[in-house]
Order: sequence, then C-alpha cells, then structure tokens
Amino acid sequence: MDRIEFHLNGRPVKLDVEGDRKLLWVLRTDLNLPGTKYACGQGLCGACTVLIDEEAQRSCQIATREVAGKKVVTIEGLAQGTKFHPLQKAFLQHTAFQCGFCTPGMILNAYSVLKKNPNPSETELLQSMDGNLCRCGAHPRIIAAIRTAAREMKEKKG
Repeated sequence: MDRIEFHLNGRPVKLDVEGDRKLLWVLRTDLNLPGTKYACGQGLCGACTVLIDEEAQRSCQIATREVAGKKVVTIEGLAQGTKFHPLQKAFLQHTAFQCGFCTPGMILNAYSVLKKNPNPSETELLQSMDGNLCRCGAHPRIIAAIRTAAREMKEKKG
C-alpha cells in the first residue's frame, strides 16, 4: 500500500492504495465517482478521460501513484456547485449526447483542448476530438456544443 495525496475536484485527498492500481478504478470504486467510465480499458475510446493538471488523460492508463501532488478533475468536479461549466451547458443546449456514456470524457477532453487553443479551427477541433468515440453518432452536435462553449468561455475571459 502507498499513501497517495492529490487534489480531486478542488479538495485534498489522501488514500492508502496500491500505487500501480489504475486511477479509473480508484475514482469509480474507492471514491464513488461514476462519471469516469470504463469502456475499452486501453486508452483508445476516451470514456475514462479526466483532467490531470488541466490536461486530458485516460485514467484507465494512469497508475494512481502518477497523480501524487497533482490536481485531478472528473466530470463531477467541473461544475461550480450547481452552476454548470459552459461545456456542460452547451452539451445540454445542443443535445450533444444520446446515451450519455461518452459525454463526460468528451466534455473533459474538450475542456483541455479549449484551454490550449480557445479558438480552434474546424480541422483542429475535429482532430483533437478524434480519440473520443461516440457510438451513438452525436459527433456533429458535440462539435457544435464545443463551439458554443468556446464562444462563451472566450467572452467570460474578455
């Protein structure tokens, strides 16, 4: 067992866990944060995406010891209390989901993309979201939602 300390959704966390245990399982099982989904287990689909120091990462590929001292954000921590993040609002506005399984990973990946580039071209946006799979086929609405959120996020900064 290792003592792992990090910030999760804005709060300090101290866990005694096997350090090589995947972050996905610690979040879902130990910390009861089911928004981080298990799908392929190989880091290919994006369902398990979380933010680690504001960078989108596949939690099924990250050993828990790798987040020691870092800031981890799950979909549960993106909103500020009851106030949705602009990406969450835009996904609702554009019904950018059907079953919703991929939505948390899509939103967190989009957050990371927009942090790096607040105004991506259509090609850049499509390429950056390519690794997050939606089996329902909601991709056009997802891209529209990200564009809407990007505008709102940019307006809030300016």
